[in-house]
Amino acid sequence: MKKPLIGITLDEENTKTYSKYPWYAARKNYASSIEKAGGFCVFLPSNLDAIDFYLELIDGLLVTGGDFDIDPKIYGEDVKSSKVSTKENRTNFEFSISKKAIDRNLPIFGICGGEQLINVVLGGTLIQHIPDYHKSKINHEQINPRNEASHFVTINEKSKLYDYVKTEKMFVNSAHHQAVKDLGKNLIANAYSEDGIIEGIEAIDKTFCIGVQWHPEFLIDNNDIKILESFIKISKEKIGKKN
Repeated sequence: MKKPLIGITLDEENTKTYSKYPWYAARKNYASSIEKAGGFCVFLPSNLDAIDFYLELIDGLLVTGGDFDIDPKIYGEDVKSSKVSTKENRTNFEFSISKKAIDRNLPIFGICGGEQLINVVLGGTLIQHIPDYHKSKINHEQINPRNEASHFVTINEKSKLYDYVKTEKMFVNSAHHQAVKDLGKNLIANAYSEDGIIEGIEAIDKTFCIGVQWHPEFLIDNNDIKILESFIKISKEKIGKKN
């Protein structure tokens, strides 16, 4: 059977580290983990005019993380932390393509900032800087390398995520200073860290609309691949049925 094609959003930068000119980027393991889970992938430049074409082309959407934040004005707040750093063009693109994907019931998976993006698209809000909001022994911006785990998450047994991983605990990495605060419409929390921070969300009225705060593309926990395989499986079922 045909493998599903997963569209992966890109980070974009103007810093002159890679090139003297503006550039797109994504870690290789976003693609390699999708391929290991059974899919093909294509990276999506942040072109608002191409969104409808992209959505006709792909069978699932992966919204990646990045070292930036969603502008708080989008979820009705002023900037409350000096740690907030935004990328207007990338956010506008990811917001628009994610909203259209959700409206079409196209499988969508948000990783780290991608999880936060899904929550905001569906009307939710964010904790702008976790240390200002919640005192915790967990450093959600872990000091150890990103390809290592740093804390446990508890999986909600009444969630689709639990159906996919069949476990109450996962040992995950952590690379975020923001988190979901108020859940968006028809969303439930499917995972929490030990300090009560929401670590995963899912839409109860969609076939696959899930976000996690950690980075399963690193395949650290044995159950990370199960999440990706479930995303691929449901994207495969959508082939030829996109509406």
